[in-house]
Amino acid sequence: MDWITGIQRALDYVEANILQPIDYEEVAKQAYSSNFHFQRIFSIMCGFTLGEYIRMRRLSMAGNELASCDIRVIDAALKYGYETPESFSRAFARFHGVLPSQVKHGGVALKSFSPLRVKLVLEGGKMLNYRIENHSAFQIICKKLFVSSKDEMTQEYISPFWKKCLEDGTIEALCKYIPKENIFKDCIVGASLGRDAADPKFPYAIGACYNGAQVTNQGLSVEEIPAHTYAVFPFSGKMPEDFIKLYQQICTEFFAIGEYQPCGGTDFEAYPSADVSSPDYSCEIWVAVEKR
Repeated sequence: MDWITGIQRALDYVEANILQPIDYEEVAKQAYSSNFHFQRIFSIMCGFTLGEYIRMRRLSMAGNELASCDIRVIDAALKYGYETPESFSRAFARFHGVLPSQVKHGGVALKSFSPLRVKLVLEGGKMLNYRIENHSAFQIICKKLFVSSKDEMTQEYISPFWKKCLEDGTIEALCKYIPKENIFKDCIVGASLGRDAADPKFPYAIGACYNGAQVTNQGLSVEEIPAHTYAVFPFSGKMPEDFIKLYQQICTEFFAIGEYQPCGGTDFEAYPSADVSSPDYSCEIWVAVEKR
């Protein structure tokens, strides 16, 4: 299955289950992608998170039903995933600009948010640098953050985790385990690790290639990374604006028409420095891929 078809399958799954509790892990599976990778790419491509998309679709549908059907506000709240009429009313007012009770009286303007559809358009003509690397299995040493597979994975989790690891000495500790020769050189990586099917949570990790030395730092673990082929995209520019643009180009151009597609393996972002304020900051995006 190609990347574009996978995204459409994921969107179709969301729409078919829009009134049910949606498992983000299951959505990602429809695109044959890891939860973290799918959510990250979705938000970069669309400009809003998967969770925001689901909320906007539900609130749009709720507004239409309140305006056209004889449904009570409390019943609409429960139907569209809210535990109380109060929480529903607050979300509804933020989205539509009016309270759901006002809609029942008629004559108010509402907002409509239509389902996403994948559409191939004529774009491109821009240069995209990349290289393909094949690597046998290797180990990283890392600190992991676990997030429920049913939750939305956003920068709300990732940014504070990086900040904490910088402040508590984790990054400094990781550096002493980096071997002289390794695929990421002196970089610290952010890694979206695969999830054990029996584990209700999935891990995001901050780590580095491992030199085999005895691990003396509490909270660090050694992880085996399976053999993979990687598409590696070098980045140089302003963070995060240009970094997001590169991700968009990778998704909408490289994976849309190229011979490779993401395979759901471990993906990495390799950072040589924590000083992301530089206007020409450089790093690399590593995506585990397979041929179509």
